Amino acid sequence: MKPLELVPLCSAVIEVSEAIILENTPTGTLMVGEIRDSRWEGERFRARQRGRAAADWLNVAPDGTATVDVRLTLETHDGALVFVEYTGRSHLDTGAAYAAPQFRTGDPRYAWLNRVQAVAKGVWDGDAMVMTYPVIYEMR
Repeated sequence: MKPLELVPLCSAVIEVSEAIILENTPTGTLMVGEIRDSRWEGERFRARQRGRAAADWLNVAPDGTATVDVRLTLETHDGALVFVEYTGRSHLDTGAAYAAPQFRTGDPRYAWLNRVQAVAKGVWDGDAMVMTYPVIYEMR
């Protein structure tokens, strides 16, 4: 078996609207951030958010562990629809976030994305309400 290879797929900038905060839930504090816009740019994949049904559910457990759950629909530069979902962990003290995106599409031009497991490390800018993933990698 070959060692794990990380192949650049794209970068992403995700703009979040004001978060809805639910404190003292059984699993901790839940923050729901509706995604206002999302741009994914790269040589192999270029797309922009389609529609408003997109959000980031961030759960902060009582011990401070932050878990992200993001779901959104993208439209590629050439008209294909791609659903993206990812989970991961976020370090609230540093703004670092680690994500594992997966893709779903029925468009034959992008069917290869259905087999991709991606990984990324990003940074959260709380003042601008923007999550930036400088490089999202396909794992091979």
